[in-house]
Amino acid sequence: MYSLAFLALTSFVASFLLTPLVRNLARRLGWVDQPDRGRRIHAQPVPRLGGLPIFASYVLAIGFLLLSPLAAADIVRTGLPLAARILPAAALVFAVGLVDDLRGVKPWQKLTAQLMAGGIAFWAGVQISSVAGFSLPFWLSLPVTLIWLAGCSNAFNLIDGVDGLAAGAGLFATLTILLGALLHGNMPLALATVPVAGALLGFLRYNFNPASIFLGDSGSLTLGFLLGCYAVLWGQKSATMLGMTAPLMALAVPLLDTLVAVGRRFLRGQPIYVADRAHIHHRLLDRGLTPRRVVLLLYAACGLAAALSLLASVSRNEIKGLIIVLFCAGAWLGIQHLGYVEFSLAGRMFFDGAFRQHLRQQLALQTFRHGLAAAVTLEQ
Repeated sequence: MYSLAFLALTSFVASFLLTPLVRNLARRLGWVDQPDRGRRIHAQPVPRLGGLPIFASYVLAIGFLLLSPLAAADIVRTGLPLAARILPAAALVFAVGLVDDLRGVKPWQKLTAQLMAGGIAFWAGVQISSVAGFSLPFWLSLPVTLIWLAGCSNAFNLIDGVDGLAAGAGLFATLTILLGALLHGNMPLALATVPVAGALLGFLRYNFNPASIFLGDSGSLTLGFLLGCYAVLWGQKSATMLGMTAPLMALAVPLLDTLVAVGRRFLRGQPIYVADRAHIHHRLLDRGLTPRRVVLLLYAACGLAAALSLLASVSRNEIKGLIIVLFCAGAWLGIQHLGYVEFSLAGRMFFDGAFRQHLRQQLALQTFRHGLAAAVTLEQ
């Protein structure tokens, strides 16, 4: 426990001290996020290199622990290799995010780097080896793991639209995984997650509304990637059919926002990688809530998801099923309350028969087209 406290305190102090230094340097060098009249709601230019102090604090905390007398403890010698194995993959995601913050990177380049980092993490032991109790062969486990890690990275990147939202959601998720690791005696996972929690807490002092520095892609992508890795490692310790349930709930808010965004853009026929102003936090802002209230409301949602996640992690499968039903019902009600027209129209078309009628018409036209193409005589 002394090692956990040392990591938490070191990463918190390092982040608390490094963040204003990075913020001031970014201001002098012009590495700032400019406001606009669309998605960016801040009024003044804000530095966007928040990932730098967070990642540096994470590395420094682990380095100081190795140099301290605590490094000789069995818990450190057996637990820290997990964090060390994931670090190269996280460093790659951080590097491409940092380049994007400084110069700009095309979406396909970021995705390529995320998939490469996912491959590194996979070989380091971050593997989704089963889904719903069914074991996955290697050829299927690899793409599923890569999609999961890339999805988590981009989920936190997409939700980073209001001061303190992505960092706060990340802190809730990190603390949830940390508590889950401690409840199940998984000290390697606890040692890997606790410096992230400390770094985020120190960073939030400057990132909460009104923010003086943003996470940037270097911060949001790296945070999402690390939490995706930790969620997989947490789920690996469960031998039950619903092993990934608790990790999914821990990351519920950013993942749900991403799924809604992809669904909306698909129904509208828009490219899924094109940014818009219809995320969950944007909808809440359009309803008249202040940015601070939006963040606090979504913090409450994260806290509720965290509580259900931890409850699911220690419950029997029968209780887990009830928790999943309650969770899904709450998520559905929340999305309905936000008033996404795309989903309501699609649901109405499907259940009112308009979708089936349109499908029958298209099938009839397709049959007629094939018959006409095959005709060789006037009668045919």
